[in-house]
Amino acid sequence: MQTIKAELVIIGSGVGGSAIAHQMVGSGAKILILERGDDLRNEPQNNDAEAVFIQSRYKTQDEWADLNGETYRPGQYYYVGGHTKFYGTAMFRFRDTDFRETQIDGAVSPAWPIGYEDLAHYYAMAEVLYGVRGTAGIDPTEPPREPFPHAAIPHEPVIAAVADQFCQQGLTPFPMPSAVDYGPGGKCQRCGTCDAFACRFDAKGDADTRVMRPLLKHENVRLERNTEVTHLVTDAAGRRIVKVVARRGGEVLHVEAPVFVLSAGAINSALILLRSACEVAPNGLANRSGVVGRHLMNHHLTGLMGVKPFVVNETKFPKTLSLNDFYHGLPDDPDARGNIQMLGNIKGAMIRSTYPRTPRAAADWLGRHSVDFLAMGEDLPRWDSRVRLSDDGGVQVDYRPGGADAHDRFVRHVRRVLRRAGFPVVLRHSFGIQAPSHQCGTVRMGDDPTTSALDGLCRTHDHPNLYVVDGSFFPSSAALNPALTIAAQALRVGAHLRQTLTF
Repeated sequence: MQTIKAELVIIGSGVGGSAIAHQMVGSGAKILILERGDDLRNEPQNNDAEAVFIQSRYKTQDEWADLNGETYRPGQYYYVGGHTKFYGTAMFRFRDTDFRETQIDGAVSPAWPIGYEDLAHYYAMAEVLYGVRGTAGIDPTEPPREPFPHAAIPHEPVIAAVADQFCQQGLTPFPMPSAVDYGPGGKCQRCGTCDAFACRFDAKGDADTRVMRPLLKHENVRLERNTEVTHLVTDAAGRRIVKVVARRGGEVLHVEAPVFVLSAGAINSALILLRSACEVAPNGLANRSGVVGRHLMNHHLTGLMGVKPFVVNETKFPKTLSLNDFYHGLPDDPDARGNIQMLGNIKGAMIRSTYPRTPRAAADWLGRHSVDFLAMGEDLPRWDSRVRLSDDGGVQVDYRPGGADAHDRFVRHVRRVLRRAGFPVVLRHSFGIQAPSHQCGTVRMGDDPTTSALDGLCRTHDHPNLYVVDGSFFPSSAALNPALTIAAQALRVGAHLRQTLTF
């Protein structure tokens, strides 16, 4: 057993943990980041759809159980940079209404303890940090903001034609904000594999390339790879965290520090807190309210393939267009609402990984002749939607989405929009909890310690030296990609830590 001492311990090197460390560099603090995975190897399989989707080369080997007890390999990627290594580069700010209470079909989407104005400055910082490209002033739902740090990525011909068709319907397509090192002198090669693939050229704005690698040049920042935290340990009173226990290979590590930040992702952060149950906290740490592991959300994510049988889609980077005309509802159905954005190119191997009986030739044909969209709706928090530990110590994910009927009505409307845009066939596929990128809500923020685990700065109500900063802090999911909001709140929390802690 080895004991390591630091002044700030961050568990996880993804979008949340890396942003905390970014804010703390230069403070004098000795920062230790514990990452469960290793650096993702740059290899030809990174952008090989057969390797990524059929062979599941990069997914964890862990097995979880669903609410019916059926086991599956979850879509979890344990690498330096977290899930951003495989995300689709979308970096949206939440709308100001997303922080306020609303309802969908009579069910409540709760208010946040913070508002858009609390994050606006940090949204701007995160966009610079990640090199986000976009165009301000077009999206009709856009909150107050300054220009983007970089110009938007231009549409390729097929996507430009889709945008024109949307405009002819009276809609307002806008450039999707994307974190890509594109343009003169940029690293993007338009290789055709970005969304759901790792980037071989370091062009994707992920937490590894944009944040972690610069951080590791500082002598006070240390990264321990292949180090899986199993649980946290409190003092005798159960008030302060005194150490974390981790495994690295066959070795057990004890890591001591005055301050801890848990940023392991919405499911794994909740699991670590639950596994930390002890005599003074029999239901897990930070769980006086009983909410840890509950209110699991993931967005309603429906993929739509607009098929043109006689047209081949040659687009290399399609994720340049989005629509928010229906973000606050349809004219005759305000609860049917959400965002529309482009998916990365759907390839035959992706189809066969989900529908194994599809002949290879048919799947490849669909991939070549489709333009691919994502309809995203808000997933409402439910008490019984949860991640928990089974009696044998395994992981059970009892995911119960909220607001599904409203999302289905929204998707039906979007399919009509796409048919009017010239797609005679529009196929649909729903992504479930196995899709890793949008999980949130399991260690929620709030002003009331009886109904939340964290305050508005992500500090646990129960433990003054423990913060939880990843998608788990979301009280509601909104209907936009979560990465930029996690980064912005992490930068805000990091600024707070830097101002209040002394080393």
